[in-house]
Parts: sequence; C-alpha cells; structure tokens
Amino acid sequence: MKSCYRVVGALLCAVALAGCSSVYFNTMEKLGVHKRDIMVSRVKAARDSQEGAKQQFTNALEQFRSVVLFKGGDLEVQYNKLRGALDRSESRAREVHDRLAAVEKVSEALFGEWRDELAQYSNTSLRLESQRELDATRQKYDQLITAMKRAEAKLEPVLRPMRDQVLFLKHNLNAKAIGALGDELTSVQMNVDALIRDMQQSIEEADRFIAAMRKQ
Repeated sequence: MKSCYRVVGALLCAVALAGCSSVYFNTMEKLGVHKRDIMVSRVKAARDSQEGAKQQFTNALEQFRSVVLFKGGDLEVQYNKLRGALDRSESRAREVHDRLAAVEKVSEALFGEWRDELAQYSNTSLRLESQRELDATRQKYDQLITAMKRAEAKLEPVLRPMRDQVLFLKHNLNAKAIGALGDELTSVQMNVDALIRDMQQSIEEADRFIAAMRKQ
C-alpha cells in the first residue's frame, strides 16, 4: 500500500513539474483534493516563503552592515560572508516568485471552473448565492494577490545593489573598497525596510484569506 502511495505521489509530482496544471488538478480532484484545498495550501506555502524571505533579507542587511563596519582582518572572509548572504537571498526570492506563480495558477483554475458551473444551476436563488460567494471570494483573493505582488516587487530593488556590492568587493578586496560600501548602507537599509513592511502586510493578508476560506 505504501509503495502504491509513493507511485501516485511520484506521478503527481511529475505532472506538476511538467506544468500540466489541468491534468494535475483533475487527478487531485479524483483523489478527493479539490482546487479550493490546493489553493489554501499554496497560499500557506507562499505566505511561509515570504516569511522566510523577510528573515533572510533582515539577516543579509545585518551581514552587509557588519562588512561595512569591518575593522581589520581577512577581507576575503568578509567577501565570502556577503556572497553567501546574497546567494541565500537570491534563493529566497526565487522561492517567493515560484510560490506566487503557483497560487495564481490554481486560482485561475478554481475561479474559471466556479464561473462556468454557475450556468449549470436550475435553481435561480442557489445560482445567485453561489455568484455572491464567488464574487466575495474573488475580492478577497484580489486583495491577497495585490499584497503579495507588491511585496514581491520589492525584492529586486534590494537584490540589485547587493549584487553590485558583492561584485565590486570581489575585485577590490581592500579597506578602501569596504569603505566605499558604506555609502550604500542607508539606501540598502531603506529598501530592506520597505521590503519587510510589504512582506509583513502580505503575510497578514494571507492569514486573513486562509481564515476566510476555512469559514466557507
């Protein structure tokens, strides 16, 4: 039985990785997992990825600050620390992007199916009730995806100067280069602060959306 579950799981993963969303959703539906459940699960994953990104970019800022305030020692060690912080931040940014894309994909499938099935009602009052629920859910989702995209848009403005600083330091491992990074500290701090603020708002919006979906 366990081997059977493993085979099914492997097949589902293969389908998902291949990008065959409709096949994946239909297969999950047959297994009793509906698009609404997948949507909630993916919103949770997106929320968690943003929480992870928020923490990582906070850590990266601290790493950058420690390099700027560096006083004597091995400059290459400082460069490697900054390089590592950038790599981890890039990874977190990619994860946020992928999770957000997954949320959008399942939401399109869910709302499209819901809208199409309204025509199947013979009872007018039930159709209108379902339409109201669809509209309300869509409104909550639009608020969520707007908050998530706003937070995602803040990632690149933080990463761009970090890439420049790491590249500059790579070829200028000296005290003068370290001092030059100090000029960027204020702008980096502002960008990270804006990112964290929008990430937190997105996380809170996700929590509200998940709670609302559970009540329905």
